Amino acid sequence: MAQRKFLIEVEPAKKAKDGRPSIGPVYRSVFAKDGFPAPIVGMDSCWDIFRMSVEKYPDNRMLGRREVVNGKPGKYVWLTYKEVYDLVIKVGNSIRSCGVEEGGRCGIFGANCPEWIMSMEACNAHGLHCVPLYDTLGADAVEFVICHAEVTIAFVEEKKIPEVLKTFPNTTQYLRTIVSFGKVTPEQREEVQKFGLAIYSWDEFLLLDSDMRSILLQGDNNQHDLPVKKKSDICTIMYTSGTTGDPKGVMISNNSIVTLIAGVKCLLESANEALRVEDVYLSYLPLAHIFDRVIEECFINHGASIGFWRGDVKLLIEDIGELKPSVFCAVPRVLDRIYTGLQQKLSSGGFLKKSMFGFAYHYKLHNMKKGNKHEDASPLCDKFVFSKVVDIYCKGRARGKCTNNFIRSSTSCYPCRSFSTSSGMLSCSSRI
Repeated sequence: MAQRKFLIEVEPAKKAKDGRPSIGPVYRSVFAKDGFPAPIVGMDSCWDIFRMSVEKYPDNRMLGRREVVNGKPGKYVWLTYKEVYDLVIKVGNSIRSCGVEEGGRCGIFGANCPEWIMSMEACNAHGLHCVPLYDTLGADAVEFVICHAEVTIAFVEEKKIPEVLKTFPNTTQYLRTIVSFGKVTPEQREEVQKFGLAIYSWDEFLLLDSDMRSILLQGDNNQHDLPVKKKSDICTIMYTSGTTGDPKGVMISNNSIVTLIAGVKCLLESANEALRVEDVYLSYLPLAHIFDRVIEECFINHGASIGFWRGDVKLLIEDIGELKPSVFCAVPRVLDRIYTGLQQKLSSGGFLKKSMFGFAYHYKLHNMKKGNKHEDASPLCDKFVFSKVVDIYCKGRARGKCTNNFIRSSTSCYPCRSFSTSSGMLSCSSRI
């Protein structure tokens, strides 16, 4: 049956018997018809994902953000894998110097940025449990998660620090250290110190590593070696965002993430769309959810580049145009913005341009519905009409996760719809 061309039955249905109800057949993706993808050799933990890529691609661009000069955004400025690694080691040593031991809980609260990833990798390096925090469930959610997970140190976006301070004094029985991704005001420092906690700016926190090294040179041998990580170890605790009542923490192991990365790799390779070191990804979907977390781990695994948005959905289209990502993961609201932007440009371009685009769009979509691949459906239309769209939003041969026929045709993207639970490790994809 056409509906089952992407599924294969691995267990037959079972009839009701001895008072037990009947059970339907069990299906598996056709990509796993011969068993699940083999794990990547040498990759036993999330730390191995990053470490192995640093060894293979030390000079590749890894994390980038737009440089702001005189209040105006400019080009993306990049840190290489080796530069990020050096900073991660400093962050990890500073965490341990605050008294956080292996198995401790480290919260991360804020929009996607390079510091978010570096804090996460520092947790991975020292066997700490990364606990993403978010306030989409209301102000009480941050307080609940800190207390429920017993978070002792929290990395916080500069503008989110007031939200953390609102959780005092209830969270101070667990929380001992706050690290800002940016600066700390004197008022914030005074407020935190009232409760006996420590607070650092990002630059101050990195200096704790230097202070620790000075102590080591004076004879203290309390050096923080990286512990051995196992597949069964918990690497992150993600709290659900879509349930009623208090958030529920999902404990995710190293094995869950490295296995899913192997599955994503198998899926993309089977569609002839394997990730490459030249690929560029725009990070804007929340890292507090497992979907974007795993996507970015996949990019890190391939030595590819991750550029971060400025945290404002109204500026997202401009960030896309500057970064020109080769892979773009989107939610319907973002696709609607892209669609609206393209329609506005067409309307302002005059009757002739709009008519030519409409003809090319319907002609190419018709050919794709007949079974032609997007790159073969209409090469002339791609060259003379849709190349303008690709120049605006994409880099070279774009590949995206799209559901809209308009974007599917005009950007020549490989379309793929993905589903995942917000915090668990269930994830699947299907071609559109």
